[in-house]
Amino acid sequence: MEEINMTRITTIHLLGFQMPQRIKYWIFFIFLLIYCVSVCGNLLIIILVSYSKSLHSPMYFFLSQLSASDLLLITDILPNMLHDILMKEARISFSGCFSQLYFFAVASTLECLLLTVMSYDRYLAICKPLHYTLIMNHKCCWVTVITCWILSISVIFINVLTVSQLQFCGPNMIDNFFCDLEPILKLSCSRTSILQIAFTLIIAVVVVIPFCIVIVSYIYILVTVFEIPSINGRKRTFSTCSSHLTVVSIYYGTLFGVYIVPNRGQSWNMAKFMSLLYTIVTPLMNPIIYSLRNNDFKQALGKLISFSSSLAQQ
Repeated sequence: MEEINMTRITTIHLLGFQMPQRIKYWIFFIFLLIYCVSVCGNLLIIILVSYSKSLHSPMYFFLSQLSASDLLLITDILPNMLHDILMKEARISFSGCFSQLYFFAVASTLECLLLTVMSYDRYLAICKPLHYTLIMNHKCCWVTVITCWILSISVIFINVLTVSQLQFCGPNMIDNFFCDLEPILKLSCSRTSILQIAFTLIIAVVVVIPFCIVIVSYIYILVTVFEIPSINGRKRTFSTCSSHLTVVSIYYGTLFGVYIVPNRGQSWNMAKFMSLLYTIVTPLMNPIIYSLRNNDFKQALGKLISFSSSLAQQ
């Protein structure tokens, strides 16, 4: 009987956000605009960091990798969401649901690790400036980034593969706008209590521990900044990590709101709204925050526009 029920789940219904029919097209165009701006903004950061010699530093190299993870995250979630908004019934294949879960989890894990690495980079630059170039050399940056990618891909692959081996007997309905781990586990008729404990420990490792490293790094940074005698010197030094601190606050704030803080008291619509913030809004905000607050990016963009204009005139 279980095998019969399993074969019936070939598609999953995503309930998403319930909205009146008259505003669906407006919501579609808003999310389409967000997707286009996010993709263009993150691609622009990757191109500028690759093109401009003034951006060939560890901080901007890590930022380009963060943009790559943002591209992976928003491309995994938003195109399917745009399709679902226009359809009367939002459906996704069972294998497609697991694929979406995999790439979503890889991108989220990678972002946590990269934000942690970036905070350590700022700690070295501000608190250990004499050792910075020695520690954060070209080889160290590449090894660190490759390690983050390998850890994210391998750890998530093992976990998603484990979940896919469960028996699923319905109902084939997820009250969310994408395939997340907890709603998928609710579709299973297997015992998932041990898996849920294991996944809680994994979340603690990839979210809580990196967050603690970020907090400790910024405590040392603040202590160092307040030891600078001049106010202008403090502002100039802290401005080098203010964009990163803003991104960390937005990302971890929403992440903790969904996965760490108990959600018994909050409505499921609020949980979906928090998920919307870190899956869609964060990839949109990251390039805006870094570009608006960074003169190096503005100068590199100006040079790129001038170079493109000169080529067009030839």
